[in-house]
Amino acid sequence: MFRSFSVFNYRVWFIGALVSNVGAWMQATALSWVVLTQLTDNDATAMGITMALQFAPPLLLVGVTGWVADRFERRRLLFFTQGLLMLLGLIIGALLLLDVMNLWTMYAFAFALGIVAAFDNPARQAFVSDLVARENASNAVALNAASFNTARMIGPAVAGFVIVAVGTGWVFLLNAITFAAMLVSLGLIRADELAPRPKMRSAARMADGLRYVWGRPDLVVTFVMVFLLGAFGMNFPILASTMALEFGQEADGYGILSSILAVGSLAGALLAARRDRARLRLVIGGLGMFAVASVLSAFAPGYALYAVTLMFIGFAVVTTLTTANGYVQTTTEPGLRGRVLALYMAILMGGTPIGAPIIGWAADAFGPRVAILFGAAAALVAFAVGLTWLIVSGRLHRHEKRRFALTIDETRPITVITPEEFSDEVAGTTPIRVPDDEQPTEVRKVS
Repeated sequence: MFRSFSVFNYRVWFIGALVSNVGAWMQATALSWVVLTQLTDNDATAMGITMALQFAPPLLLVGVTGWVADRFERRRLLFFTQGLLMLLGLIIGALLLLDVMNLWTMYAFAFALGIVAAFDNPARQAFVSDLVARENASNAVALNAASFNTARMIGPAVAGFVIVAVGTGWVFLLNAITFAAMLVSLGLIRADELAPRPKMRSAARMADGLRYVWGRPDLVVTFVMVFLLGAFGMNFPILASTMALEFGQEADGYGILSSILAVGSLAGALLAARRDRARLRLVIGGLGMFAVASVLSAFAPGYALYAVTLMFIGFAVVTTLTTANGYVQTTTEPGLRGRVLALYMAILMGGTPIGAPIIGWAADAFGPRVAILFGAAAALVAFAVGLTWLIVSGRLHRHEKRRFALTIDETRPITVITPEEFSDEVAGTTPIRVPDDEQPTEVRKVS
């Protein structure tokens, strides 16, 4: 489960990311709460617009951000983006403490945060694979998700109590301080021990990544499933905050819900870290679990039972997204990884500008329970898309030896061979021996 911790660079990265993620979750909780209760009168639509402004830039700038992640040295790029995010947190916190923040100013800052995150996210996701050997990439991605969700257990609850005790402005200032941990960890990473990256051609373009994904039906289906979940299912700030208000809770009650969601999320991330590789069947299964858990949460009669259902929702979301992320990273050619991950993040986060205002409007017009059911329906559609593709593609078929069993063929991670290592034997004149129940590894020559 923790094999990536044997690498010094990954250990340093993990610690810095954990501290920084705690602050990020504190800020995310405070941002949602201040828009809902301080800058508006419980206006869920305004919260949806705020989320849309944060998540629109990854979609709008996808033609640039992935190319930047592949073209430039990722560690230096992260120094720049993390520093900007720290500065924005300081400014927002100061404006709130001075009581000069208004809704339109917060909209502007939400958009600015989204622009910086659009460059930060693909570089940060791809950098995780630079820290470890290829065979540990899926494990590193899963442990990265575990760090993210461990912070999610701590950050929102702390933010809720800080808001009640001293106000929202201090939450943003505390988040800015936590960025120092990430900057220190980036400084301590040994650059000479990072995984080698293929040299990017001068004529390389973002369109190369798009063509690559379009030629991989398995990635297309993965992106469609992730889009539906991200756009309509993952609007937790809107749904949990409005449900907390419906149950008569304050900011601390909302923060506790975020932490409870993270309990299930952490369990999903750790189980993903135990698996030898990412499989699409788990992405599809996670969507089905999310749909069922969301329906149960919509009919929860009280705060405690609603909180319990959130653990299953968190487990389902992280199982789905961690597996999808690991699958994309381990089956994509390294020279295109940054651009493909930029597309992935644009699809995942770029769906929010579409879904969040719709979910916010539904919560205002019909109540949060109807909005939750809307997200469950979207997840069910995504589940149907994945299952249909498995059947139509011929990957789901009857087991040859067991009468009533089914088997699923999966795409194996790509083994990249340099010209010096390439030989007729590897090229295929001599078959590569693999276990009977597994598909052959895909081997590609790179220049």
